[in-house]
Formats: sequence, structure tokens, C-alpha cells
Amino acid sequence: MDKWPIGVFTSIDAGLGVHMDVAQELGIRTVQVHAPHAGTRNQAAADAFLKRTGDAGITVTCVFGGFEGESYADIATTARTVGLVPAATRSARAAEMKEISDFTRLIGCDVVGMHIGFVPERGSPDYKGLLATTQDLLDHVAGNGQRMHLETGQETADHLLEFIGDVGRKNLFINFDPANMILYGTGNPIEALKKVGHLVKSCHCKDAKWAPEGQRGTGWGQEVPLGEGDVGMETYLRTLKEVGYDGPLTIEREIAHDRERQKADIGHAVKLLTDLKAKVL
Repeated sequence: MDKWPIGVFTSIDAGLGVHMDVAQELGIRTVQVHAPHAGTRNQAAADAFLKRTGDAGITVTCVFGGFEGESYADIATTARTVGLVPAATRSARAAEMKEISDFTRLIGCDVVGMHIGFVPERGSPDYKGLLATTQDLLDHVAGNGQRMHLETGQETADHLLEFIGDVGRKNLFINFDPANMILYGTGNPIEALKKVGHLVKSCHCKDAKWAPEGQRGTGWGQEVPLGEGDVGMETYLRTLKEVGYDGPLTIEREIAHDRERQKADIGHAVKLLTDLKAKVL
């Protein structure tokens, strides 16, 4: 695979990301996918999906897990409902991620990804419980010959590094999303990338504008088309090069409610990234 192939985020049956036919139409050759619903995590569904991607000449680079009951309505709700952090659903969600890992093996992919949630303060009882659950999950993932990538945004770079260090598993890495650092108000994405770059094994190309001063960390920033936000896409790609990242540039545009605009924005993003690759590489 060439350095920095352009990809998109899509899904098998959850309606997230772009439709596979759009990816094919735009000449995209790599995808990250949202995992299928529980009833379709089986060999038949895997075979059907592999035929579809094979016919389109598309390679799956990561399968992302998500859970019923998660909500990104606002930052406080996200903190309360997302990932493995909520104690009441942690065991069930960890078991579901193991099922997703098993399905990922069926489609021949060696990477699973997720938002783990807002990691609590180091040393707290919740932190210790999250640590143990994550270690157990990673051992299952390793048994399937896979890595797990945690998506950035809900922690500062320093806190994420602390957590990964405390987990102490060799198959835990980072899916870097620069826009999420801005949307959540958790830090300058370029400075964060420099800190965590040695662990970045996949990334998103997504853009956003900061929330107004005084609201960062409590109020959402705004996701915008690639190149129109505060990330600085040329600087982002130059920093990816600096930290030695050579994997896919996976475009994520989270406006599934407006398919025509999403398709147009992704087409624009493909052109922007193609031009910047020629300039930066």
C-alpha cells in the first residue's frame, strides 16, 4: 500500500459514515467501518461484506465499535454515556467489543477501534476498574491477532498517554482525530499529535472550529468541511510526516443526515488531501 492512501469512514449496516458506493465513486481504496449490529456479526455477513469490498477494490483498515445508549448530544452527556467508562454498562460493552473483535477477524482485519470514553482521574476507583476491563479486552483482541486503537478527543494528550502506559499492553495504540481535540476543547491538536505520535497507527482527517472563549471543554466546537476549520490541514500532514506516520488518511464527515452535502464535502476533502500529499510528501 502506498504511503497515506486516502480513505473514508463508513459502516456495514449502522447508517454511519458515507455509503460504500460513494467511496467507490470517489476512487477511495481504504475504509474504516463501524461494526455491524449484533444480529449480523456472523460468517454470512462477513462473507457478504468481503465480496462487496472486494468487488469495489476497497481494503478495510479498522473496525470501530459503538454501543446502544451512547449519546453525543453535548459534552456532559458524552462523558456520562460513551465507551467503557460508565460503570453500569462496562462489563456488557466489553463483552460486545470482544464480539466485534471476533467479527473483525472474520473479515480479515487486524485492527479494532473505539472511543473508550472520558477516562477518569488516575488512581480513582473508577480508573482502576476501567484499567482492569481494558486489559482483559486487549488480551482478547490480542488473541485474535489484533491491535486496538483508541480515538483521541476526550482526554488531553498527557492523560491519554498515562492511561495507555498504565494499561501496559503492547497492542494498544491511537487513532488520532485532530478535530475532536478542538470539538471537546482538550488541547491543540498539532501539539497533541507531537506528544502521542509514536503511538498513532491510524488517523482521521476531520476539521473543526473551537467553541467560543470561556466555553472550551464545556460547550461543543463546530465540525466543518476539511480545510475550513482550525486544525490547519497542511500543518497536520506535515506533523504526521514528522512523527513517522505513513498509514491511511481516513476522511470523516459526520453529517449523515445530509447525504448530498456529505458527498460533496468528502469529494472536496479528497481533492484537498491529494493536493496536500503532493506538496508535503
